[in-house]
Amino acid sequence: MSLVQTLGSEFDFEMGNTRRVLEVVPGADAHWKPHPKSYTLGDLASHLATLPLWARLVLQQSELDLGSPANASIARVSFTNIPELLERFDRYVKEARDALSSLADGAMSEKWTLKSRGSTIFSLPRAAAWRGFILSHMIHHRGQLTVYLRLRDVPLPSLYGPTADTQR
Repeated sequence: MSLVQTLGSEFDFEMGNTRRVLEVVPGADAHWKPHPKSYTLGDLASHLATLPLWARLVLQQSELDLGSPANASIARVSFTNIPELLERFDRYVKEARDALSSLADGAMSEKWTLKSRGSTIFSLPRAAAWRGFILSHMIHHRGQLTVYLRLRDVPLPSLYGPTADTQR
């Protein structure tokens, strides 16, 4: 199996897990947050729904500057409603998956850079940026979101196995 195929399988699995969590987000609790410094529940869910767009950009560009005015609309996307959030997530997942499928393994070793207002945050091989900046980043925020959901008494879907809320 090629590197691109392996990364694609991992991407598909994690996007399925993320969608299952996004599906149970209670829109009525979108403005709730566990701490004054935290994202709101809705904005955290919206961030998760937008990360697959960043995945496509990792594959199609050599760098991304999230602090530039041109990228303000993707740096932080506000929550609207659950149907829109899921539609956006699904569209971005498809775009990212299509972009990944079109790459050769060699492209995954090319340098990719994340910037903020022109300053470099990191430069990594594209495969490392894909796994760290996209997949690990998403898993991190999905974990935060599951804590938010638990605190709102929302039953959690199965991700890597049963939860306390799913049948064993």
